[in-house]
Amino acid sequence: MSYAYLFKYIIIGDTGVGKSCLLLQFTDKRFQPVHDLTIGVEFGARMITIDNKPIKLQIWDTAGQESFRSITRSYYRGAAGALLVYDITRRETFNHLASWLEDARQHANANMTIMLIGNKCDLAHRRAVSTEEGEQFAKEHGLIFMEASAKTAQNVEEAFIQTATTIYMKIQDGVFDVSNESYGIKVGYGGGIAGPSGGRDGSSSQVGGCCS
Repeated sequence: MSYAYLFKYIIIGDTGVGKSCLLLQFTDKRFQPVHDLTIGVEFGARMITIDNKPIKLQIWDTAGQESFRSITRSYYRGAAGALLVYDITRRETFNHLASWLEDARQHANANMTIMLIGNKCDLAHRRAVSTEEGEQFAKEHGLIFMEASAKTAQNVEEAFIQTATTIYMKIQDGVFDVSNESYGIKVGYGGGIAGPSGGRDGSSSQVGGCCS
C-alpha cells in the first residue's frame, strides 16, 4: 500500500517495561502475557492516517538489557520518533529514564520527537511512580507524556498516533528537510524495510518476544 510519508520509530527503556507488548498491541491489537526477552531488535509496522494522508509507521523495538545498548544506539540514527517507556510499578525503571534520554539526545537527531510512556497503568494498585512525577519529568525534558496499558490497550493507539502527529506538524512547519532520509522520514512509496543505516532489509531477522 502506498503512503504519503514513512516515519521511523524506536522504542527504548529498561528491560521488562513492556516495550514489545506496546508494539504488539499497536500493530496486531493483541496482548501476549507469556513472553521472552527481546534479543537485539525487533520490527513492526502499521499504516495510520493523519490529515487525510496515509502514513506508514516503521517501528524498531529494542532490547532493554545493558549488553545490547550498543546495538540500540545504532538505531537512534535516522529515527523521527522515540517512545521512551517505564513501568509505573517499578521505580528503578523510572529512575533510569535520564540515562536513556541522554543516550537518545546523544545519538539521535536534535528534532526527534520523544513520547514518554508510563506503561502498565492497569496495575494502578501496585503503582510506584505517580502520574505527576511522569508529567514533571516530561515537562522538564520537553517530552510528550502519556500513561498507557499494553494489556488493556489504554492509550496505546493514542501514544503512537500523537507522536506521528507531532512529527507531521514539524514537517508542515519546515523543521525537517524531508529529502534527507537520515531524519527517519521518507516521502512517497518505497519497498523494503529501512535498516539502521538507511539500507533495505527485506525482513526482520531478529528474534525475541513480548515485553522486553
